[in-house]
Amino acid sequence: MDNMETLRYDRWIEDALKSVVRKALSYCQQNGLPGEHHFYVTFATDHPAVIMPDSLRDQYPEEITIVIEHEYWDLEVTDEYFDIVLSFNDIKTPIHVPFEAITGFADPSVKFGLQFKMELLDDSDDLDDDDDPDDDPVADDFSAEKDEDENKDNVVALDAFRKKK
Repeated sequence: MDNMETLRYDRWIEDALKSVVRKALSYCQQNGLPGEHHFYVTFATDHPAVIMPDSLRDQYPEEITIVIEHEYWDLEVTDEYFDIVLSFNDIKTPIHVPFEAITGFADPSVKFGLQFKMELLDDSDDLDDDDDPDDDPVADDFSAEKDEDENKDNVVALDAFRKKK
């Protein structure tokens, strides 16, 4: 198969799973958090579209996990991002997070979690000239990771589906 015809299942799966995060946050925006549900959202603070105070970015230069539970305000969810105000050291702090910057999502109350590999992509990244068509790392990695991950609670790791570079 020619590289120009390679279907990007890895990206489609990640987009589909991020829609689960979007739906959970949208539900929370409209109805609040039901019962014991609460979210841990991990995102790349060095993503260019993330908006947060410099002081917070200085503390967490690469990644931060925020907790959406009791004290949050002004949650707004769109197709591309979510905005939220959280309390850091008793200071209400607005944060803007594009969904493409999210690297992890968990709802510990139901032992549910997702992990993502954040990639900054443009259309030219869909084609990878370094791919060896005879190399099929997906089958090898999937069987190895399946054995390692059997004991994890509902965590989906997408690395098995990614192209190796």
